[in-house]
This record gives sequence, C-alpha cells and structure tokens, in this order.
Amino acid sequence: MEGRFDVSVRVNIVGAGINGLATAWLLAKRGYRVSVFDRGPIPNPVSSSYDEHRVTRHAYGPMTDYAARMPEAFRLWDAMFADIGARHFDPLPIIVFEREPSGWIDPSIQDLDRMGVAWRELDIGTFQAEHPLINTRGVTRAAELHGSGVLFPNRILTDLVVYLASQGVVFHPHTDVADIDTETATVTTVDGRYSADHLVVAAGAWVTRLLPDLAATLVPSRQTVVFLAPPSKLAPLWASAPIYFDLDVDMGTYVLPPRPGTRLKIGDHRFTRTGEPDMPRLASEAEVARLLDACRTGYTDFDDYMILERKACYYTVTEDESFVFTEAGPKCTVMSACSGHGFKLAPQSARIVADMVSAALADEPIAD
Repeated sequence: MEGRFDVSVRVNIVGAGINGLATAWLLAKRGYRVSVFDRGPIPNPVSSSYDEHRVTRHAYGPMTDYAARMPEAFRLWDAMFADIGARHFDPLPIIVFEREPSGWIDPSIQDLDRMGVAWRELDIGTFQAEHPLINTRGVTRAAELHGSGVLFPNRILTDLVVYLASQGVVFHPHTDVADIDTETATVTTVDGRYSADHLVVAAGAWVTRLLPDLAATLVPSRQTVVFLAPPSKLAPLWASAPIYFDLDVDMGTYVLPPRPGTRLKIGDHRFTRTGEPDMPRLASEAEVARLLDACRTGYTDFDDYMILERKACYYTVTEDESFVFTEAGPKCTVMSACSGHGFKLAPQSARIVADMVSAALADEPIAD
C-alpha cells in the first residue's frame, strides 16, 4: 500500500531496534515525517537487535507460517541494502543433524521444494569425515539446506541510522518515554511532549511498560548465548564452516561460525520466559551451564574451546511464538516481533506495520 507522500504527515516511533528502524525506513520512503525515540543510544547495545551476526533462512521446520514470509523478507533486505549502500549478508548453508526424529527436517524440505530452494540429504557414513567439527556419535540423519546465511546486525543498524538521518528521520536517543497517548499519538518524555498523526510502538522487551494491557500476551524472556574461541587445531575448520543446527529434542543448539569481524557464537532457542529487561546483559555461569552441556554433546573436543563472553538478551514472546501487529488505539499501532525470528523477518514485519499505518492515516485528519 502506498502512503499519501505528504511531508506534513508525522509518525512517532518508540523503539530504535531493527523493527522500529525498518518501519522508519519504509514510512520515510512513503513520504512521512518520522521521529524515532529510544531510551538509550541509537543503536542501543542492550536492545534485542544488537548482535554480531544472526542466522537467516528459508527453512523453518514445522513453523511453516514463518517460512512463507521469508521470500518477501529476503527481497526487502536486498532493497534496504541497496538504499544503505552495503550488503551486510553472507550466504552460507545450514547443516542440520539429529540423533532421533525431531520433526524438523521433512517440513523444511517441503517448504524449500515449494520455494525452489536447494537442499540435499547427507550420507551418514561420510558425515564425520566431511564435518569433523561435529560429534557425530548417535547421529541418524543430516541434511544441507540452502537459502540461508548470516546477517550482521550491528553493521545493519549503524548504516541504517546513517541513511535514515540523511532522509530526514529525526532521532531522540537517551530519551526515556514516560507515557504515550494512543488517542493523540503523543509521546511524553522528560524533555517534553511530541505530537504526531500516528504512533508506532516497537519497544521490544519494554513494550508492556508502555502498554500494560499486553502483559497477559507478551512475556519478557531472558535468552543466553556464548561467544567462543576454538582451539587452534580447529580454527581453520571454523573459518570455512557452514551454520550448524543440532536438532536435539531436549536441547538443540545453533552455531554461527566466525566471520570477518565476528566471533564463533552458540545459542539455543528455548525461551525461558523469565527475567526483567533492565537486568545486566552478562549471563551467569549457571544460566549457560545447560547450553554448554549441549555443546559438549554436539561438538568435537568442546572442553578445549575458550569462552570469551556469556551474553544475555531479552525478547518478548507470545505462547506460540507468533508476532503481534495490532491497533492499540485510533492513532497507535503496536508491533512486537521480538524473538529470535524477529531480526531476520524485520523488513517484512515493517512492511505489515507500514501498511497498517498508511491505512489508518487514510482515515485520520492530519494534525496542525
């Protein structure tokens, strides 16, 4: 949907993570005057979006709704990269492996076939020789899936902010939003009140502070990852490694290889649904203990790896891991696509919200 391309139309966005910034990008392209507010610097190191690298992919196992959105997401990433003048994406295959049926590989293959994306089944007899980084004991099935790679969030966020500023987007960093008015699209901060024609709330893990009625649906979830230095004997293998998914049914892990400017990263996708987003971003040894145990099962000589950082971040998730795009008043749209899937789908989520904003503005009088 096209906007009215009227520079007198103003939109406030609360939250400068990737979803808020991607929405600002699309709304600015439609001709709206956009202001973005964030409680920290922009980009904000404690936001859920801030990271060295993230997986993106077309394969989603039984989560076919996410898979269906990925082709458009990839197209919109390319459009954004064209605007910011840098393609912060490194295509890499994903090697998935399981020791017992996980229910993930077959639906992924069906989706890839539907989208015309390549994949191949791997021979278990030669799997150890081809992938010596993997502890293949007990592995019964493995596949190589394409249509995937790594995004570089910190580079994307930085370049996107620079580009948006050049397009007239106004940023309000270090600005704690004390209150919002969904009837008037007004944002209240310690510095004053900022009125607009529409308001988008993309506040991530802090969204329920501004909209407490959503607390029954959206729950903050503290997630942990570890950054590692592999032993010297394995470092050359990691330098050319693919992405790995261990589909263990109890504690599956994902591994992003070190790329230029990034470290080896391992995490899991088990939502804790605990914690408060103002807590420190240093994960405790206890928080990562289960993850490290899973790594010992999944990867060769894992006790020889050196832990460089234990990091925690916060998502805000629903019970079924769906995203929330909803109206919170006549002049307010809420987007909560804050999960491990949120970054890779951000441009497509932003398109949904930009269409909602354009539709709402078509029926709203323009503020003086």
